[in-house]
Amino acid sequence: MPSDQTPPEQNPRHGRGSTEEQRTSAETARDDAEQFRRLSEEAREVRDRHREALEIVRQEQERLREGAEIARTAGEEARAAAEAARRATVDAVRATAETLEATLKNMKVVEEMRRTLRDVRDATKRDASS
Repeated sequence: MPSDQTPPEQNPRHGRGSTEEQRTSAETARDDAEQFRRLSEEAREVRDRHREALEIVRQEQERLREGAEIARTAGEEARAAAEAARRATVDAVRATAETLEATLKNMKVVEEMRRTLRDVRDATKRDASS
């Protein structure tokens, strides 16, 4: 077999070239692997930042829920206090009306007593003049 037809595994030039190609190929593979490792690390960092951001959002939502619950409770307490105040006002108005009614009755009694006293005075004057 001529030297240019020698099988590649037996050709010494092919072996050196192949080793060089293998070395270059291995280096390229290592560079690619390193680049993928860096990209993976960056992706993990981005994922971690997203998780942290999501946790912050979750905590803020929880804080807002707690605030809304406090506001709801305060609203219920305010409504209950307003209802109690309304009932107290109704009771006060009723008591005032009852007091005014009693005062009116007393004034009628006093007026009747005055009439009676006038009638007695007039009768006494007539008896004294006759």
